[in-house]
Amino acid sequence: MARDSPNEDDDHENLIHQNKDKSASFRIEELQSPIRRRFSKGHYLFAAIVTVISLVATIYLFFSSKICGTTSDRIKESQLRALYLLNKQRSSLFDLWNHTFGTSNNITAVRFDQIKASLLDQITLNRHIKDTLLSTENGTVSVPIVNGSEICRKIDPKSSKRRTIEWKPDPNKFLFAICLSGQMSNHLICLEKHMFFAAVLNRVLVIPGSKFDYQYNLVLDIEHINECIGRKTVISFENFMELKKNHARIDKFICYFSIPLPCYTDEDHLKQLKSLGISMGKVETAWKSEDIENPSPKTVKDVEEKFGTKEDVIAIGDVFFANVEKDWVLQPRGPIAHKCKILIEPSKLILLTAQRFIQTFLGSGFVALHFRRHGFLKFCNAKKPSCFYPIPQAADCIRQMVEKANTSVIYLSTDAAESETSLLQSMLVMNGKTIPLVKRPPRDSAEKWDSLLYRHGLDGDDQVEAMLDKTICAMASVFIGAPGSTFTEDILRLRKGWETASSCDEYLCHGEEPNFIAGD
Repeated sequence: MARDSPNEDDDHENLIHQNKDKSASFRIEELQSPIRRRFSKGHYLFAAIVTVISLVATIYLFFSSKICGTTSDRIKESQLRALYLLNKQRSSLFDLWNHTFGTSNNITAVRFDQIKASLLDQITLNRHIKDTLLSTENGTVSVPIVNGSEICRKIDPKSSKRRTIEWKPDPNKFLFAICLSGQMSNHLICLEKHMFFAAVLNRVLVIPGSKFDYQYNLVLDIEHINECIGRKTVISFENFMELKKNHARIDKFICYFSIPLPCYTDEDHLKQLKSLGISMGKVETAWKSEDIENPSPKTVKDVEEKFGTKEDVIAIGDVFFANVEKDWVLQPRGPIAHKCKILIEPSKLILLTAQRFIQTFLGSGFVALHFRRHGFLKFCNAKKPSCFYPIPQAADCIRQMVEKANTSVIYLSTDAAESETSLLQSMLVMNGKTIPLVKRPPRDSAEKWDSLLYRHGLDGDDQVEAMLDKTICAMASVFIGAPGSTFTEDILRLRKGWETASSCDEYLCHGEEPNFIAGD
């Protein structure tokens, strides 16, 4: 069968129409108004808790009366298990009561969300008890849980409160970006920080070429950056060399870090630059003792003082580890004023391919999991506690999240071996049903979803494949990331910018998102 037909649909057609499931068996949001109006109405919340306890007790007594005359070992085991779960739920509900009503006369929005999450946990436990009581030798009767959309809500980006800087570069002044640390995810973070430096220094940013760095135009929509800002702020290395008639000179080469190596580079990389037709003066360091292992906080004023110069072309490197205006730089949509949701985003071909994959294999509501394993054991074991989890523990954490999100499929982005993913899949069972782990399949000429990459000669490229993975994860209803991975950090950046971030997004077996992630 031919790969493409004459009726090939337009490459720029948006394929995905999100359908939101509005059904719910229990709406926690209905508790929100009376609790937030006055904490003295906490008895409404208490009434909800009592209702849960009463429901459990009623079901337990009813089924106990039905099965007390039987002698089946399975039923006796179910009874004992139900008693254990009832005691566990009773203890948790009393803890919730004591912590909620014991210390304060006012309730905050954050505290209310915590109460909702705790109630959800107990409602989920209630379902387990029901399942246990309904257990028979022929199987288990499943009882629906709370609609995940009531718990895993979209996060308000509060874009109006952003602190921004206008990027208005002098068209004759350039900043050459030096990004050498780690893999593509590190380089993208480095590039975003270089954009901030260029905005502060009023310079056009020169994006490195494939002979010295990655071929960014394969994975990024570079012109999108200029369109969003409304002026020419970034230029490709090739266009820069044309402008300089292939005889460019870096007038000032300034290293941000001096330890362990100036610019976190070596002579080989400097020789590569020179081989491209770029001459340069002596390499300088901005700070004599700035160490990538312990970067000190810097301000815009520090950047202006150390890197401000009248020279036409300067280079700064490597700034991946730089700690400059952290809260400003890491805010959703970034620190630079622009009219788009996000400045650095995947190319249109990758965006459309991700949409087609989701439409083909996943549907609109799915959990995305970045499950990093290869080369991660040593990195994680250096942390206390370790962020490298055994497969059974990881499976348990994933099941809890899938239950909370109320979805039926997981997109798996991983470098794990087949032996690990197969074991993980075998342990992802809920209510007697397997939760499918979906990975992108090898290329098949009969499939349509990846035809755009195939036609443009991009299929099989490692960086394109990695960016496609990130894009699919960024479009998920809920995302579970790998703690310590900049691959995960890049996905979170996209989710915040695209406003797809969920209140249930978290790091695997870790909970809430930490302030900073190091490593790739």
